[in-house]
Amino acid sequence: MRRIFIAPTLVLWDWVIQRNVSASHQRGRLRFSPLARGVLLVNLVGPGILFFGLLYLERYESQLIQSELAILKAQATLVAEALGESAGIEQGGDSGVEAFLQPELAKRLVNRFANPDRPRVRVFTPNSGLMVDSRRVVGGSGLIQIESLPPPNSSGGFEAFFNRTYDLITPVWEKFVRRRPLYTEGPNQTAFDYPETVSALSGKIDGAVRRMSDGRLILTATSPTKRFKQIIGAVMLSQEGKAVAQAVRAVRYDILRVFAVAMFLSVLASLYLANAISRPLRALAHAVNRNRGRRSWEQSIPDLSERKDEIGDLSVALRDMTEAIKSRMMATEQFAADVAHEIKNPLTSLKSAVETVLRVNDESQRQRLLGVIQNDVERLDRLISDISDASRLDAEMSREEMESIDLVQVLKTLMEIENTIVVQPQAPKLHLEISEPLLEGAWVKGGELRLGQVFQNLISNARSFSPITGQINMRLSRFGDVFTIAIEDDGPGIPPGKEDAIFARFYTERPNEEAFGEHSGLGLSISRQIVEAHGGTIIAENRRATDHNIIGARFLVTLPVA
Repeated sequence: MRRIFIAPTLVLWDWVIQRNVSASHQRGRLRFSPLARGVLLVNLVGPGILFFGLLYLERYESQLIQSELAILKAQATLVAEALGESAGIEQGGDSGVEAFLQPELAKRLVNRFANPDRPRVRVFTPNSGLMVDSRRVVGGSGLIQIESLPPPNSSGGFEAFFNRTYDLITPVWEKFVRRRPLYTEGPNQTAFDYPETVSALSGKIDGAVRRMSDGRLILTATSPTKRFKQIIGAVMLSQEGKAVAQAVRAVRYDILRVFAVAMFLSVLASLYLANAISRPLRALAHAVNRNRGRRSWEQSIPDLSERKDEIGDLSVALRDMTEAIKSRMMATEQFAADVAHEIKNPLTSLKSAVETVLRVNDESQRQRLLGVIQNDVERLDRLISDISDASRLDAEMSREEMESIDLVQVLKTLMEIENTIVVQPQAPKLHLEISEPLLEGAWVKGGELRLGQVFQNLISNARSFSPITGQINMRLSRFGDVFTIAIEDDGPGIPPGKEDAIFARFYTERPNEEAFGEHSGLGLSISRQIVEAHGGTIIAENRRATDHNIIGARFLVTLPVA
């Protein structure tokens, strides 16, 4: 059974160590990561508490000691009663009868306890002298001291190591932690050497727990010896707390074995868990740092989506974030290139006009060149203003707080402004149509000024392409969880294949009658940027008659319902 458990464990241990060594060599040095140390520390708390439980078994040990003391007191009482029954009696004194211990009878009775495995019996006389000691008997050569020999040590391996260590710690533990009184025994013992014996001579049954210099426990119990209610001596039984010590040692050894197994498994589990977490995190961090200094757009974040856990989610999020950053950087580079291109054209025209006007003497040609210069300056001003708005749009929208907006009120207000203030008498009229269920309100989350800017851009675009006799229609409706705003015109429509290209920056497909440079080509691009920031979409399509001829353009804006 032990081989079945150890073999897979060693294989797992070797695998974990190899993975940690491989990952550490990739970093240039061998060490545990802070995450691995943290996981290991947390997992060792439980076994650590179990380890400290090895030392703190006070309640269990106290119960064993009290049980042993109770047995010892009962034995001391029996011996005292037996001695009392064998006491001698003589006449005399004021009471008429006096009892006394008979030394020979007491010795024969006590010698029955001369076995080293039994408690040691000592009998003290009322004048505190030691009468009998079961560990000291008289033999052919004189006084013989009876001592029990320690059992042969049959343990080996870990158990032997545990026993040696336990024997070294026990004296220190008893002396400085338990602080039990030290047991001492002089050559000429008296009852006054032991407080429990003095208590027995006063008529009480008592007991005590002491320690030897080597940490062993000594349990003593005393009982008064009485005859005719006279205290004629005191019996003291003492024995080593071997049973208690062995029971406590066995429990501690069992706990230590459980602790060792729990510690081993905790370390293995901690290393495995830390490796399963820290290794992919290090790979992700290394990939992110590597991407920070790279100029290519190649995706190098590891794809860990198959893990189906938080690290897999982190991998997906980092990959998406990296793609978003790369897309934003590419868009910024393209935007910078487009800006440079768009500004270069009016600057070239402006430079040419300025150089020419200095050499022209004809006043009419000079005025015409000054008009060109003025138009180019105004074109640059509009272009720079639109570029500034487009570049600030993301930052401003990220700071704006979204609030509940009623699209019905926004469109109604916009229609009134367009029809009363902006629109010239010859310009096409703006009509608004709202589906009946939405008359009480169509609420979305967003910025009112930004959404108004979108609708103004679309209306302005439709007005610039619509004929004077045409009209512009706005329709508000709801489909499921989105509101749809349709803006239609009666213009020439969108060139086939350009339905998405018109939202690109600086797209300048304008009516023939419109003066060059009147628009920067950023309006529709800004509108799409705002709508997408609100979680919506914007598309363009052509309106067609029954004969499939183009009769105008339609822009569809969708926004999620609040």
